[in-house]
Amino acid sequence: MTQINCEPLKELIRTVPDFPKPGILFYDITTLLKDKTGFAQLIDAFAAYYIGKEIDLVLGIEARGFIFGPALAYRLNAGFVPVRKPGKLPAPVARVNYDLEYGSDALEIHLDAIQPGQRVIIVDDLLATGGTMQATVQLVRQLGGEIAGLGFAIELDFLKGASKLQEYDVFSLLHYDE
Repeated sequence: MTQINCEPLKELIRTVPDFPKPGILFYDITTLLKDKTGFAQLIDAFAAYYIGKEIDLVLGIEARGFIFGPALAYRLNAGFVPVRKPGKLPAPVARVNYDLEYGSDALEIHLDAIQPGQRVIIVDDLLATGGTMQATVQLVRQLGGEIAGLGFAIELDFLKGASKLQEYDVFSLLHYDE
């Protein structure tokens, strides 16, 4: 497994203070995504980590997981499955409610999206507290999928979200300590 040094990609990420509320420093990946070389390096780094791990499906969490998921699925010769907020999927769904630091939310996936035993990786742009990923893991387990890994473009190490996901292979391309 080849790992690619992604640290230079940090130069392409814009930080926005006090968004979405005072005291929060927001890591805006849109500036990375619009850079064709940076975006390609990001997908290449994800693919380099997961190639050879026999992945059947890549799940992307709404909304930014939809950006990485299909490109990564293509590179891994895998299918892509969206994990959506309530009311967005047209067929029968499995649903998980979960708590946020400021309220609650829910995620849904089509009931036929994962077959028992399929090897799945779940990707998202950011690992903060881990709550959204925990909910998505529950959805995969409900449908009988095998979690082969959890991938993030950015991990905010100081929020310790990975500690809630210790039983899984957590792979983050970029780390921020504060």
